[in-house]
Amino acid sequence: MLSDKSDGCCSTHLIDGDGVFNVAGVENFIKEVKLADCGLSYAIVSIMGPQSSGKSTLLNHLFGTNFREMDAYKGRSQTTKGIWMARCVGIEPCTLVMDLEGTDGRERGEDDTTFEKQSALFALAVSDIVLINMWCHDIGREQAANKPLLKTVFQVMMRLFSPRKTTLMFVIRDKTRTPLENLEPVLREDIQKIWDSVPKPQAHEETPLSEFFNVEVVALSSYEEKEEQFKEQVASLRQQFFHSIAPGGLAGDRRGVVPASGFSFSAQHMWEVIKENRDLDLPAHKVMVATVRCEEIAHEKYDSFTANEGWCQLKEAVQSHPVGGFGKKLSSILNTCLSEYDAEATFFDEGVRSTKRKQLEEKLLQLVQPAYQSMLGRIRSDTLERFKEAFDKELKGGIGFAMAAHECTVSFMSQFDEECADAVIDQAKWDSSRVRDKLKRDIDAHIAEIRTAKLAEVTTLYETKLNDALAGPVEGLLDGAADDTWPAIRKLLQRETDSALAGFSASLSGFEMDEQTRENMVLRLKDYARGVVEVKAKEEAGRVLIRMKDRFSMLFSYDSDSMPRVWTGKENIRAITKTARSASLKLLSVMAAIRLEDERDSIENTLAVALSDGGASTKKGIASLDPLASSTWNEVSASKTLITPIQCKSLWKQFNTETEYIVTQAIAAQEASRRNNNWLPPPWAVVALLILGFNEFMTLLRNPLYLGVIFVAFLLVKALWVQLDISGEFRNGALPGLLSLSTKFLPTVTNLLRRLAEAGQRKVNNEPQHNPTPASKSFHGTIASSEVTSENRGE
Repeated sequence: MLSDKSDGCCSTHLIDGDGVFNVAGVENFIKEVKLADCGLSYAIVSIMGPQSSGKSTLLNHLFGTNFREMDAYKGRSQTTKGIWMARCVGIEPCTLVMDLEGTDGRERGEDDTTFEKQSALFALAVSDIVLINMWCHDIGREQAANKPLLKTVFQVMMRLFSPRKTTLMFVIRDKTRTPLENLEPVLREDIQKIWDSVPKPQAHEETPLSEFFNVEVVALSSYEEKEEQFKEQVASLRQQFFHSIAPGGLAGDRRGVVPASGFSFSAQHMWEVIKENRDLDLPAHKVMVATVRCEEIAHEKYDSFTANEGWCQLKEAVQSHPVGGFGKKLSSILNTCLSEYDAEATFFDEGVRSTKRKQLEEKLLQLVQPAYQSMLGRIRSDTLERFKEAFDKELKGGIGFAMAAHECTVSFMSQFDEECADAVIDQAKWDSSRVRDKLKRDIDAHIAEIRTAKLAEVTTLYETKLNDALAGPVEGLLDGAADDTWPAIRKLLQRETDSALAGFSASLSGFEMDEQTRENMVLRLKDYARGVVEVKAKEEAGRVLIRMKDRFSMLFSYDSDSMPRVWTGKENIRAITKTARSASLKLLSVMAAIRLEDERDSIENTLAVALSDGGASTKKGIASLDPLASSTWNEVSASKTLITPIQCKSLWKQFNTETEYIVTQAIAAQEASRRNNNWLPPPWAVVALLILGFNEFMTLLRNPLYLGVIFVAFLLVKALWVQLDISGEFRNGALPGLLSLSTKFLPTVTNLLRRLAEAGQRKVNNEPQHNPTPASKSFHGTIASSEVTSENRGE
């Protein structure tokens, strides 16, 4: 028996190649590593796997051991015989690692795998963590992946030993481009199948795999091709073995741990039990040979298929566009590959041959399935795009929405089915229904989206029509508020709503919706029309004070012919004011509430009693409550109230205040007009003048020359009267008139004389020189005076 202590690593040959347990060597090893002092704080790690798979190399890099490694330049050969044990360098707690002899070695031959099963069972019975070393390309295989070995070991272990919690870590060597997340499920599924197929004692018939085993999977790059990357990954994996028995560690939930001082005896006893068990005999030689050879042939055909030019072209083409005849082309390539396998494996055991062929077919189908799914995905997306274009074209052509949706859906689903049938692979029984359902959902979603948009478009169209048809007329009706305002609004609303609903219902008929949905949409449009009126009424109610003042101003300042009033003193301002305010009060009563139902209310009477007489009842001292001292109207709900009673009272008060100035101005203008029109003396004064001035009158009749002088004087005074606008100046009072005339009198007289002089000079220059008669002089003077007066009026 050998022992090695070089490089700080202590190792021993635990079991030799003949199955002899090295009792003395193990005792010395335990003393050297001081295992007895560890109590329960130690861990056992073992590794199993095919011969020449790099187990020893992995352990040496992972744990700092010095197990003998294969010399690659001398070819594949057995380097580890039996089971070796060593202490891991630099890992706490104390961790021992066992390097098992490789399985499937040519040195032991095809008929003797008993030691392989014995060593594997021993490793599972003793170890806390078992590393299963395997090549990446062996995943899915039977022998290379140790499936029969694990099945036998699980079965015997359940019968011979009380199962303990063990961590199985599958170490995938020389990983390819296939992601680990795709490989791990395969391994876990295989282990679960092995566990499910193992006969178990009655006590553990329903016990899950997780009760006895934790399954972990890691992948490492090729040591020969990517040495640096391999070392980095191993260094990362090494960290997981620190404090491996702590909670959460690789072996944190282990059970039934043997104290370190009893490890040697326990391991020796387990090996003896395993050696005496006969359930670990080998299968028949013929089956073993068929298994190995058929597996090799299947592996060769798989590699041949992956390198096939036709397959590579198909796989690349489906990434960008659908490929015509995809199913036939791929089925032909698969059939060629399987036929070649059948030709080469025809002389081996039929059962093994069929099993391996099925496995090869499954692997090939697993390889091509992503391309098939990509093909279906391309067909689906291409069909969906063509459907969208055709559907849009049909809608623009004026066809009904529901009919267009149905025809396009049936047509393009049929096209999808035809293209999927063209992509079917004969060797596979794959169902394209999920992709078909996805396409149907996408089409339905697109139809629903367009349907929603079209319905929204139709709804918006008729809402706009209703808004245009109602907003302006309602505003005009409310502006001219009268007793028939709300009946007219109700009639307008009914007429426009019926017209819009008729067109809207006709537009909805093309969508083939259920009656309830249609009724709901019609009801919403009807409510919208009502809402337009209500919103407009609320807007006008917010401007009611302006409307009231405008109406008052129109009725007060303009007559029935819409001509501005001239306050001459004959108008009854009180009556005009009362009429204008009554009309404004009518406007307020109309705007106080929304009356879209033919229901009567007492708002107008209440406002008339409370406001039209300026609160006469209150002035008379009647002990009654103010009818406007409330925030609600009788017989009118709050939702229909636009202006509350208290707000009406406040608005009326503000209205009276702001219109009082217009009335005052009218009264002042009327008084001024009266004063201006009373410039003649009273009748008694005229009679007195006639009696007392009789002599003067007779004198004027006897001497007509005086009449000419008086006439000229009259013309001059009349010209001054017009020029100075004496009646206008005294309109605002006597004192302001006198002050204004005092400043204008002299300039006006001077201007008048200058014009007379200019007129006389033009007359002299235009006529021949002669001596006119006195009568002519008088006549011409009169004309000149008239011209001056005329010119002054023109200015």
